[in-house]
Amino acid sequence: MNDFDEKPELNITPLVDIMLVLLAVLMVATPMVSYEEKVNIPEGSKTHAIDAKKKSIKISVLSKDKIFINNIPTNFKDFADSFVNQAKDLDKQVSIMFSISKNLAYGDVVYIITTVTKNGFSNISLVTK
Repeated sequence: MNDFDEKPELNITPLVDIMLVLLAVLMVATPMVSYEEKVNIPEGSKTHAIDAKKKSIKISVLSKDKIFINNIPTNFKDFADSFVNQAKDLDKQVSIMFSISKNLAYGDVVYIITTVTKNGFSNISLVTK
């Protein structure tokens, strides 16, 4: 009567086709998705002022092309060499004061601060207005 020895046929080809189409759609759509978060940088506290008479290095970063180390101009590409040349004879405990523009990219700021810290300077201050 009933033959239980029959093997059922499973056709998974349509399922694989659908999954490949969905994968292709996601691969094409994912690079187009972008997300941007606006970050407001706080003004900082005005209770602690830095003594300008003490020996310090002031680094002002206005853009990639306008970087000043103690009022001596340099650019982003030559910043590491310029900093090493100007700071080689200084004590490593000297204060480094950064004045950085809001419009500069985060990665560029990290590069500049990392360059300073890799040269042994650890007393870093961010100047606020």
